[in-house]
Amino acid sequence: MHTGLIFDIKKYAINDGPGIRMTVFFKGCNLTCKWCHNPESMSPKVQKMYNATKCIGAVKCLDNCPNDALKMTGNGVVTNYDACNLCGKCAEVCPTKAFEMLGQQVSISDLMQKIDNEAIFFDKSGGGVTFSGGEPLMHSEYLLQALKECGKRYYHRVVDTTAFAKQEVLLEVAKHTELFLIDLKVMDSKKHKEFTGVGNKKIVSNIVALAKTNCEIIFRIPLIKGVNSDKKNIGKTANFINSLEGNRNQINLLPYHNIAENKHVKLGNSSNFSNFETPSPEEINKVISIFKSYGIIATVGG
Repeated sequence: MHTGLIFDIKKYAINDGPGIRMTVFFKGCNLTCKWCHNPESMSPKVQKMYNATKCIGAVKCLDNCPNDALKMTGNGVVTNYDACNLCGKCAEVCPTKAFEMLGQQVSISDLMQKIDNEAIFFDKSGGGVTFSGGEPLMHSEYLLQALKECGKRYYHRVVDTTAFAKQEVLLEVAKHTELFLIDLKVMDSKKHKEFTGVGNKKIVSNIVALAKTNCEIIFRIPLIKGVNSDKKNIGKTANFINSLEGNRNQINLLPYHNIAENKHVKLGNSSNFSNFETPSPEEINKVISIFKSYGIIATVGG
């Protein structure tokens, strides 16, 4: 039985597709977006998160660590990652959950049991299951198996993706998906690589191919001042959307927020955090107006 590395399963989600949904977050992403609000999703390996504000100094974690990798300091518990094997013994005994292990191998049968338990909410609200991440297409074999199992039960299926994958994988996933949520970061490929670690030629090519299948796509733009909120990029984005086959005239804008800063601190890599500026309400309205002039309806959120 295949397993997938999952770092979170969110019940009662209302922003990841229609109705009330369950969102399954895969761990691991092949982009390294500097503004990512889920930095815990980037690594394809199990990680440990430590929240010093929850720590009460019970030191049970120190006593339970088989490798003596933990040390109590004036700033809380510090982990020596050269000695730590990420066994999770510290998290098991922490009374306040100051330690949290990120990433768990979940079998298809266990995942479907969790999903089936929420089916009543799907039926009443027109909801279903959303596969997100990280990047779900990195786990294509497991993802396809989960999508097919959901299909057998007539659950509405959404894949939230960057579209950075082998095209044949994306198109095979499309056969078992009702809706794609796809981020459009920035249209200039060099700038895209500067801020995400990869160029966007494969992404653009994949989106063009996906649009030809007439599947439903909702584009979501993480709106970051100084990166992609300028008139030139918005115009290029609108032209690209309008060039696609099918009706693609609705998009979601996701204004930047710095929620990731505290997560980087908890992961012990605060130096990796890059702060950006959130567009003002006036700037957001200007972006909405530009899209409108191209016949595209842009709304905030979603």
